[in-house]
Amino acid sequence: MEENSGMWLCLDGSVYREDISMVYEAVEGLVQYGLDKGLISEADAVYARNQILDVMGMDEYEEPQGPVESGDLEAILKELLDCAAGTGVLKEDSVVYRDLLDTKLMNCLMPRPGEVVKEFWKRYEESPEKATDWYYGFSQDSDYIRRYRIARDMKWTTDTRYGTLDITVNLSKPEKDPKAIAAAKLARQSGYPKCQLCMENVGYAGRTNHPARNNHRIIPITINDSQWGFQYSPYVYYNEHCIVFNGQHVPMKIDRSAFDKLLDFVTLFPHYFVGSNADLPIVGGSILSHEHFQGGHYT
Repeated sequence: MEENSGMWLCLDGSVYREDISMVYEAVEGLVQYGLDKGLISEADAVYARNQILDVMGMDEYEEPQGPVESGDLEAILKELLDCAAGTGVLKEDSVVYRDLLDTKLMNCLMPRPGEVVKEFWKRYEESPEKATDWYYGFSQDSDYIRRYRIARDMKWTTDTRYGTLDITVNLSKPEKDPKAIAAAKLARQSGYPKCQLCMENVGYAGRTNHPARNNHRIIPITINDSQWGFQYSPYVYYNEHCIVFNGQHVPMKIDRSAFDKLLDFVTLFPHYFVGSNADLPIVGGSILSHEHFQGGHYT
């Protein structure tokens, strides 16, 4: 992509007309967002900017004059994604491909997994609640949990003879895009990661039939003398909706040891609840191929 008099010459030879200064402001806005949220330090700013430029296919940059807005992450990412769609960096201008690219952009601001784990357990020494408070905020700041999409969910309560019932309509999961469905059908079927709950999802770029996880970070924990993972759900049904999953790709199984595992978790995090779906397909849409529980900071 070459810059030329207020327009860009795309790789396919077409011309993309755009206010280039707005794109530069979005690049700088994303860097400033990372600084404001503590995802990067001042020493990381130039490196992060260059990573963003690389993802965008840009080899030119001019620093904006004056302060840039960094508060509206959705607007910043939209400006960059619109540019990527116009220049051909985005393969298809659809939700699936935009999500793959904006997650890659957010990864330019992300600390290494080991740094996240270290920070979590450092805070855990003060209290389990301080550790989860920080980790949940981090999972939102990194855009793994997309605040602006969660805000669209519908939630209300109603009184019943069994008590107060919570009702939610989840609108934060993107609708399936027909082009992406067609591409996924033709895509080579991969066995890596085996499913969306495997440890190997950390940092995974994703594909049309598997969500991007560049900005995903997992906290390893010990449950029932074996390695498990602790993370938050990107589609929040209640406060601090978390997922606790086996470090090995083994199927759901409800037996005596399941209760040991559940009790081990609430011993580690006494301010959380945890529960389990059944291991039967009739019960719900859970991932039965990978043993996991769900919990959160909620009653």
